[in-house]
Amino acid sequence: MSLPELPVVAGFHPDPSICRVGDTYYLACSSFEYAPGVPVFRSEDLVTWTAVGHALHRAEQLRLRDAAPSGGVYAPTLRHHDGRFWLVTTNVSDGGHLLVTASDPAGPWSDPVRIALVGGIDPDIAWDDAGTCYLTWSDGAIRQAVLDPGTGALLSEPVTLWSGTGGKDVEAPHLYQVSGTWYLLVAEGGTAAGHAVSVARGPSPQGPWEANPSNPVVTARGTASAVQNTGHADLVQRPDGTWAMVFLGVRPAGYFPSWHVLGRETFAAELRWEDGWPVLGEPIQPDVVPPARTVLEAPLGHDWVGAGRFPDEVLRPAAAGWTLAAPDPRTFVGRRQEHTRFTARARVEAADGVGGLEVRIDPLHALTLEVDGPVVRALARIGGIVKVLGEAASGGDLVLESVDPPHPQYSHRRGPDELVASIATPDGLVEVGRLDGRYLSTEVAGGFTGRMVGLSAERGAVSVGSFEYQGA
Repeated sequence: MSLPELPVVAGFHPDPSICRVGDTYYLACSSFEYAPGVPVFRSEDLVTWTAVGHALHRAEQLRLRDAAPSGGVYAPTLRHHDGRFWLVTTNVSDGGHLLVTASDPAGPWSDPVRIALVGGIDPDIAWDDAGTCYLTWSDGAIRQAVLDPGTGALLSEPVTLWSGTGGKDVEAPHLYQVSGTWYLLVAEGGTAAGHAVSVARGPSPQGPWEANPSNPVVTARGTASAVQNTGHADLVQRPDGTWAMVFLGVRPAGYFPSWHVLGRETFAAELRWEDGWPVLGEPIQPDVVPPARTVLEAPLGHDWVGAGRFPDEVLRPAAAGWTLAAPDPRTFVGRRQEHTRFTARARVEAADGVGGLEVRIDPLHALTLEVDGPVVRALARIGGIVKVLGEAASGGDLVLESVDPPHPQYSHRRGPDELVASIATPDGLVEVGRLDGRYLSTEVAGGFTGRMVGLSAERGAVSVGSFEYQGA
């Protein structure tokens, strides 16, 4: 089993689900507390993916006001059936499972059909040859019922399909019919070091199920792979009849026990069939994670999201750039950190509020360059601890950078990176503070997301002249 070393969709883009229409592939990922929700991508080759929109792209579809960090929208399933795209997912902070459809994955997507009386997460949708629609989900084990997709009503009593091979947290079910046989793909072992993908097969969508004697199909546990925590997979067949798999993984760095900061990313590999079972093949990956540049301009690109709110609710064009309002403390808009090394630069004036440039995992794990009148301060937040790392006079651009860790390879102090906060002056950058990057990692913060880089407002309204993210 050879795992890829680089993602096809970098940064916090977990729980990938994929489908194909003609020669084009479409991919959707989890989004948790960020709006718009469920980013959708398009590709012609499974390697290069372009964002085309979001499945939950307006307030009528997505309510996140009560979503805590790592709440909100969990794993989706994206399918194409009967001439339409179907996406089913779970908003754990507002009503549970929901189903939306579109004729074009770039949108617009429909208002959600709510699926009542069903708990759990990770819903899957599939149709048999007679047109019967099956909803399959995780709720302690893998559960299933016949669904009316037009109303969200269950047409049969839920039944338990499978509990996996013995690993904890059996989830991420996906159903496929291949050459007359049905396959049930699941994740188990928890979405951390024990994560794995297992498969069973049977004569119908309801089973009975025979487990693959070679399970797991995918796992990195106990290996020296650069990519760890691999699991939560989905399969797709190419036009030529060959198959591929997408799955999530993380890229840990630093000395033992190592830390990952970009979140769970989307990886891909070839898939072949042996004796009627799927077998992981060669990696599918780019040569490098492509460099990226994001600037603050209208209209906002698909990479811009807001924590608990849509960006256009709080970030609006103004005469001298943009205004970021803070209806809630720690209002944040930004984009995912997709690169192991990045530079973010912003021109921010306090105006009638306090705020600035920020890299964060969540509101309690962040490094902020905050403008407060004549002062810029670098603030580190680590859980309940808030520490001022340094202060400087305001007036220059704010700069946040991820740089190589300063400690040698075998030092226990070697983290994944170091974050440096600076002010741009006519004589160059003046450092205001720096923070060991491990404190902005999932291993410290917990949760299911990854680092975000963008603008924050602590209170009031903040005037933003410019913003730029560059990653390489």
